Amino acid sequence: MNDITRKPLQSLGYNFIPDQYLPSGKDEYYLRNKQNPPDNRYRQLTAHEIEVLVRNRNTTDNWNNILVKQAFNPELVKNSKFFGLVRIGKLEPWFLEFHDLQVPVGIYNSTIVSCDFGDNVVIDNVNYLSHYIIGNEVIITNVNEIDSTNHAKFGNGILKEGESESVRICLEICNENGGRSILPFDGILPGDAWLWSRSRHQKALQQRFREMTEKQFDNLWGYYSTIGDRAVLKNCSIIKDVKIGADAYIKGANKLKNLTINSSPDYPTQIGEGCELVNGIIGKGCKIFYGVKAVRFVLGANSQLKYGARLINSFLGENSTISCCEVLNSLIFPAHEQHHNNSFLIAATIEGTSNIAAGATLGSNHNSRSPDGEIIAGRGFWPALTASIKHNSRFAPFTLLAKGDYPYELNISFPFSLVNNNIADNQLEVMPGYWFMYNMYALARNSWKLSDRDKRPEKIQLLEFDYLAPDSVNLMLESLTLLEKYTGQAVLENQKGNQSLDVEKCILKGKELLSSSTFPEDMLVLAEDMEHSQRNCVILKPQKAWNIFREMIEYYITANLLSWIQSNKNPGIESVNNMLAKGTPRSKWINVGGQLIKADEIEKLRNQITDYEVISWEQVHAFYSSQGKNYPQDKLEHAVSVLREFFAVEKLDIAFMVKLLNNHIESSKKIVSEIRESRLKDYTNPFRRQVYENFDEMEAVLGKIDDTSFIIQQEAELKRKIDSINHLIGTLSKAL
Repeated sequence: MNDITRKPLQSLGYNFIPDQYLPSGKDEYYLRNKQNPPDNRYRQLTAHEIEVLVRNRNTTDNWNNILVKQAFNPELVKNSKFFGLVRIGKLEPWFLEFHDLQVPVGIYNSTIVSCDFGDNVVIDNVNYLSHYIIGNEVIITNVNEIDSTNHAKFGNGILKEGESESVRICLEICNENGGRSILPFDGILPGDAWLWSRSRHQKALQQRFREMTEKQFDNLWGYYSTIGDRAVLKNCSIIKDVKIGADAYIKGANKLKNLTINSSPDYPTQIGEGCELVNGIIGKGCKIFYGVKAVRFVLGANSQLKYGARLINSFLGENSTISCCEVLNSLIFPAHEQHHNNSFLIAATIEGTSNIAAGATLGSNHNSRSPDGEIIAGRGFWPALTASIKHNSRFAPFTLLAKGDYPYELNISFPFSLVNNNIADNQLEVMPGYWFMYNMYALARNSWKLSDRDKRPEKIQLLEFDYLAPDSVNLMLESLTLLEKYTGQAVLENQKGNQSLDVEKCILKGKELLSSSTFPEDMLVLAEDMEHSQRNCVILKPQKAWNIFREMIEYYITANLLSWIQSNKNPGIESVNNMLAKGTPRSKWINVGGQLIKADEIEKLRNQITDYEVISWEQVHAFYSSQGKNYPQDKLEHAVSVLREFFAVEKLDIAFMVKLLNNHIESSKKIVSEIRESRLKDYTNPFRRQVYENFDEMEAVLGKIDDTSFIIQQEAELKRKIDSINHLIGTLSKAL
C-alpha cells in the first residue's frame, strides 16, 4: 500500500526542515539565505502587480510571500501556481534564444514551490518545481518534475544528522564484493580513488580517508538544489536533488537524481536524450547522450558517455569516452576509450591511456567461490576484438592482447608486449617489445594525441602520456634480467641432469647468448609464472626484444639528459657527474590515477594522512600539484640512476656523452622511420588495396601518406632535434 498522507493545503511549501533538525533561533530559510543571500534586493508585490497576476490566472496561498526585484514585470507571469516563499528577480520583455530555441522571459503554466529565481529566467510548462535556487537567464521548459528534498546530498557519500548508514552512497570500485568501496565527493580525482581503494589492510588510513571526506560537508538538513546561470533544461521527465552548474545543457533526460553536474561557461556539460543518471558526480565539460544509464558513478572532466553506455559503481577518469558497452565496479584512470557494442569491463583497475575493443569480455569469469576477482592493467592496455580474460589477472603497461579466449589467469610482466593464446599448439605466447617492432606509428601517435586532447579545466594531477617514462623503463630493465634468465634456462636445462639450475648462472649465460651474433632463431625460450596453467608460455623473438629494450632504455636516458641540458642553457658535463656522484638508487614509481609518483613519496603521504599531518583532500591535491612540479627533476634523477645502473658508470666523460648523443640521433631516425613504415603498411597491403579501383582512388579515400599530419610533424621535429644535438655535440667536442 502506498504511503500517501493528507496535509493542509496552506502548509505546502513550508516546514522544509523538520523541527528536530532546525537549530535553535533559526528559521527554515537560514540555509537557503546562506546559499542565496537576499540582502535588500527583494520587495513585496504592489497592489497593482497582484491585480495583474490574478488577472493572468496566477494563484498563491499568500501574496505576501511572493518577493520580487524592482524590475519585475507581472505581465510576464501567467497561469502559474505559487506555494511557500518565492523570490523572483527581474523579468523584462525579452526572449532568450539558445540554438534553435526561442522563448519569452517569464514564468508560464507552472507550479512553483518555495524557489528563488535570478534575473530574466524562462520557466514554461514545468509541472512541479520545488525548493530550487535558479540563476540568471536560465531556461527551463517542458519538464515534468524538478524538486529537492530536505536531505539532498547531490551525489556525495555523506549522511545527514540522524540518518542510518544504510542510506549512504558508496562506490564499490575495483571489486564486486565492496571490499574496495570508497565515498564519492565533488572534486574527487582518480588519484584519490586509487589511494583509497588500495592499502585496505591499513585500517587507520582507511578511517582517515572517510574522516577527510565527511569533514568537507556538514550534516545539516535543508539545503536547496541549485541551477547555475544560463543553464538550459528542456523536455525532461524527473530532476531530483541535482546541483547543476552554469551553462549546462540538459535535454530529453528521463531521470536525473542525486547528482552534482559541474559546468562552467568555458567547460559546459551536456546531457541528452533518454539518459538516466542516479547517485553521481559529473565533471566539467562532460557530454552524456542517447540512452546512457549510470548509477553510483564518478565521471571525470572532459569525458563522454553515449549510445546506451552503462556505467555502474565505477569511476571514469578525465578525457575518457565510453559508448555502447557496460562497465561495472571499475576504477578507470584518464584517457580511456571504449567505443564498441557488447564490450564488458568489470571489477578492474585500468591505469589509463587504454582502448577496449568490441566484444571484449574482461573479467566475466571468477575463479573463486564468490565474485571477488580483480584485474589490474597498466597504462596503454589494448585487448583486441572479443578478447576474454579471467580474474585475477595483471598486465604490464602497453600490453596488447590478441583476439582470443584466454582460459587461465594471466600475469604479464613484460611491457610493450603482444600476448597470444595459441590454441593450435596449446600454449601462451608473449612477444616483449612488440609495439617498438611493429607498430611505432600507433604508439607514438597515441602519446601525442592524448596530450593534445587533454582539455581538463583544472590540471591538478600531471598526467603522463609518454610511453617512455619511469614506470615503463623500470619494467624494461627488469625484463632484460628476465629475458636473460629464461634464455639461460633454455640453454642450461639440458645440461643440468638432476641438479637445480643456479639463477645467476642462467642470467650470465642468457646475457652472453642474447648479446651474441649466433643466437639460434629456433631456440624455445619459456617463461614462468605468466599464466596459471601447466602449459608452456613461449617468449617470441627474445633476442630482438632484448636488443630493442636496451636501445629504448638508452634513448630514455639520453632524452632526459638532453632535455635538461637544453633547458639549463647547456650546463657542463660536470653537472651530470654531480648527480651521478650522489649514487641515488633507481626509484620505484607508481601510477596514481594517471600521474607517476615515486613510491616512497606515496608511502610518506600515507603516513602523513594517518598521523594527521595531512588533514584534507585539498592538501592531498596540493601534494599532487607539488609532485607534478617536481616531476621533471625527479624523472631526470631517475634517468641518471638508470644511466649508472645500465652502463655501470660512476662518471660521464665528454666522449661518452657524445657517443650517447650520436646514438640518440640514430635511434630518433629509426623511430621516425618506423612511424612511417608502420603507417605505410596500410598503403602496401594488397588486401587493403583490393577494395579500391586503383592506387589513385586509395589515396583519394585515405589521403597521401606524405600528407599525414602526424608523420609531417614527427619528421619536422626530427630535423630540429638533429640540428640541436649536432650543435651540442660541436660544443662538447671543442672541450675534448
